[in-house]
Amino acid sequence: MNYALIFRGHNFEYEVQAVAKIFIPGVRFQLCREQDAPETENWILTELNPVQNRMQVKIRLHGMQYEDSLPAVPETAEQEFQLCRMLWQGLQKLTGYQPPWGMLTGIRPVRKVLDALGQGMPPGQVCEMLKQKYQISDRKIKLALDTALVQQAVLPHSPREIGLYLSIPFCPTRCSYCSFVSHSVASAKNLIPEYVQKLCEEIKILGNLIQNYALSVQSVYIGGGTPTAVSAGQLRQIMQTVQEFINLEHIREYTVEAGRPDTMTEEKLQVIREMQADRISVNPQTLRNSVLQKTGRCHTAEQAVEAFRLARKLGFANINMDLIAGLPSDTEQGFADTLRKVMELHPESITVHTLTVKRAGNLYHDTAYQKIEIPAVEKMTELSARLLPAAGWRPYYLYRQKNTVGNLENVGYALPGKENLYNILIMDDRQTILGAGCGASSKIILPGQKITRVMNYKFPYEYIGRFDELMAKKEQIAQELEKLALYN
Repeated sequence: MNYALIFRGHNFEYEVQAVAKIFIPGVRFQLCREQDAPETENWILTELNPVQNRMQVKIRLHGMQYEDSLPAVPETAEQEFQLCRMLWQGLQKLTGYQPPWGMLTGIRPVRKVLDALGQGMPPGQVCEMLKQKYQISDRKIKLALDTALVQQAVLPHSPREIGLYLSIPFCPTRCSYCSFVSHSVASAKNLIPEYVQKLCEEIKILGNLIQNYALSVQSVYIGGGTPTAVSAGQLRQIMQTVQEFINLEHIREYTVEAGRPDTMTEEKLQVIREMQADRISVNPQTLRNSVLQKTGRCHTAEQAVEAFRLARKLGFANINMDLIAGLPSDTEQGFADTLRKVMELHPESITVHTLTVKRAGNLYHDTAYQKIEIPAVEKMTELSARLLPAAGWRPYYLYRQKNTVGNLENVGYALPGKENLYNILIMDDRQTILGAGCGASSKIILPGQKITRVMNYKFPYEYIGRFDELMAKKEQIAQELEKLALYN
């Protein structure tokens, strides 16, 4: 079925399309400018008419029609908001769907709460603002507020406190829903040794920059991919380089996202412990074997539990476990069983993602994706938001992604004192984070100024082959870090 978006007299295409996708997910809209409706049964027209000083929305959807208009407001930002608000109201009326996040389309709902609290607005007033302005449900407002209140006590205070991210973009297999730049170990086996060598070279360069500008590393996060997809020796090589060239004196946390249980061995976990990392992830996603098979993960629920218990036996006292709500063929009862079993293991944090499938993921073209029922997925996330805080795991970071089922959210829940600083900061844009490895980016944040991002090459072969060109970009990073060093 074809759908068209028609834009007249404005440049608000991105936000208009984002609002439309809340109610009409999983479609590719035909985008039209300054023209009449195309030959399609379903279309949305948004118009800003300066001559008549009005803005209007017209919708034809599945044989139903809606039309509304208002006097135009002078400010561009307010024009965009009011036009999108009219569109949201029209689509809500035609579909009967009340999105839990209202008309909020951004990936950082907690940012709005933190900004309002930072301006001195009382929590009750913040909640009322979110409800009236964005039509957010009471449940989601509470989730965002609770998360913000936890974050306030965790966030750093000095601009010279930074984080470090290291990318190991290899996995044993590619999950059907995955859109990350990751490569199976089998297909990239010959690349891995040289990739590890180049990554270590980049760590040394970043270490020198950190030392030159007297910056304080607060967090190290080794992610991917699956970091434990490489050998124990290669993992040691990377982490030994961190230990030698990065000053860890002031570190608050050191995470290795071990991830896939089928890659975790006692030898690799021992390396992680010896190299001073104090936090790992054991990510089953689900504890239903039939669902695991459908997603392309080559491990069992039993292996995930065994990996967790092995990590505990070896002394890891800060373990995260990831779950996904909405996996194909999973059910409300199946998700509830997984959640309760994971809670019985009592990890320090449990992260509940809502299934997100982008066009780069194999699942995007699978009929199983189209059969996922949004109300069932909403109940899965609601169950998490009810059971986890009641048992002591508090929401500490929250973000949303494009193409997430039901326009829902990803939430990290942690026991008090076990919140992951890096996860908060990567979403909040309040701290400089330097990245090494393919697909990583360095994000330099100067107070009150525009964020500077320096991207690494996306693919391992490109990262290796153009390494010298990539290192030339470090001069831009050095210039920004020199400015950062002036702040106390």
